[in-house]
Amino acid sequence: MIPRVAIIGVGGHGRSHVERANAMARSGRIDFVAAADPSVAAHLEHLPGVAAFEDAEVMLAESTPDIVIVSTPIHTHFPLAAAALNAGANVLLEKPPTATMEEFHALVATANDTGRLVQVGFQSLGSSAIGELHSRIAAGRIGKVVGYSASAGWVRPRSYWERAAWAGKRRANGRVVADGVLTNPLAHASATALAVAGATGAEDIVALDLDLHRANTIEADDTSVARFTLADGLSLTTAVSLCAAEREEPWISVDGTDGRLVFYYALDIVQEFHTGRAPFTTRHDRVELLDNLLSALDGGELCAPLSELGGFMRLLDGVMAAPEPHRIDPSFITPVNDERGEHLVIAGVEEALRMAVSEQATFRELDLEWAR
Repeated sequence: MIPRVAIIGVGGHGRSHVERANAMARSGRIDFVAAADPSVAAHLEHLPGVAAFEDAEVMLAESTPDIVIVSTPIHTHFPLAAAALNAGANVLLEKPPTATMEEFHALVATANDTGRLVQVGFQSLGSSAIGELHSRIAAGRIGKVVGYSASAGWVRPRSYWERAAWAGKRRANGRVVADGVLTNPLAHASATALAVAGATGAEDIVALDLDLHRANTIEADDTSVARFTLADGLSLTTAVSLCAAEREEPWISVDGTDGRLVFYYALDIVQEFHTGRAPFTTRHDRVELLDNLLSALDGGELCAPLSELGGFMRLLDGVMAAPEPHRIDPSFITPVNDERGEHLVIAGVEEALRMAVSEQATFRELDLEWAR
């Protein structure tokens, strides 16, 4: 029987889910039956046969889908995903999975109670490179692991922070939104690094140090460091910014006593470094998360199961419990207007990111002027 798939949220990033579902429906792998969004008609005119609903609960009741893709604002993830589970559907849920740790535990419980699956939209967790990294670490290819790190410097124009009423906010209308660099646009860095480190549970994190900053006129952070102390005593440091001069390919590093592994998680490329030798580079396959969810319904394993994101939720919970991000003095910020739009660049932020992960230190511990 062909699985019936519905989508909640078809604007913004939801458009990519619509395109994917439409392609899979044409190939006969799924039956794309319905979509819900307050402005759904404007997005689905070119998809005849897909029932359009403005209300998600009405869609769930009338279309009885086997799989529901939830691609909506962060603070709506929990109620919509829970409603889909209770309606008998399995769920592909965009990241971050929920806005609070309390919601996370409640959603895990709902999935367990209903016997349904929840896959979370961390695409990089579908990369076979993660298993390859685990194999090389276990084989001692880089000696004893001494630490982990993750970093990325991206460019985000002002229009990015104007994309929705909740964009760049910590809270909206009294609800947690957590739309900061660590928890949304570059959340993949920490989530993937934690998976590489095998620290996927909340209990795998024994301490978390945060250093949150913002150059843009937003509530949330756009340039930050998160340092996890793991249960095995090792550190994992994430340093990320949306205020770089140029986009840097995001990467994760596993440092050992006899070498280093670097995983470019958006490209599925692994490089292995040893002193005196040229780097050994390999490319790896990636499974699409909806494909993987379909396989899991036939007895396979999920790549990004909700239950294994407790470690990442410790980060989100910590960010929201931390003081509001420090506003960087404008004297350290350069406004730029180019083909990417109007965006801000923090002076020397690329070097700051490199120093943070190299020394497993926060920006403040590095005594950077703009972070004081």
